[in-house]
Amino acid sequence: MRVVLQRVLEASVEVENQVVGAIEKGYLLLVGVAPTDDEQIVSKMADKIVGLRINEDSNGKMNLSIKDVNGDILSISQFTLYANCRKGRRPSFDEAAKPAFANEMYELFNEKLKGLGCKVETGIFQSEMKVNLINDGPVTIVLDSAELF
Repeated sequence: MRVVLQRVLEASVEVENQVVGAIEKGYLLLVGVAPTDDEQIVSKMADKIVGLRINEDSNGKMNLSIKDVNGDILSISQFTLYANCRKGRRPSFDEAAKPAFANEMYELFNEKLKGLGCKVETGIFQSEMKVNLINDGPVTIVLDSAELF
């Protein structure tokens, strides 16, 4: 599983010119699923994200979690995080999970985040989406389960 986490002041996602998910302060998560992912990896990734202390405290130090600042999450499915660009100029997406499995793991991931006390908004799986955000910091962190666990 790969997640690109962006700390945001606000973020929204549109499908067919209609806002389907929006948050104020919190995290925009771009979520990619691999065929080898399972419930354990999904749970660990959710725990890692909710526990990350990447929000500033009163001293300006990154010391607070998303729950400490009452932030929300906008989670967007993003198979292109598994693009393989080693050969040629057109990326291969063979390393990404097939859609049915990817959707199952993505939905499970969002449920795990909710179970950890986060409000989670989403886009629509396999839809053409327009994502808008105001990055805060900017703080952008790439998490890869193959490197973390």
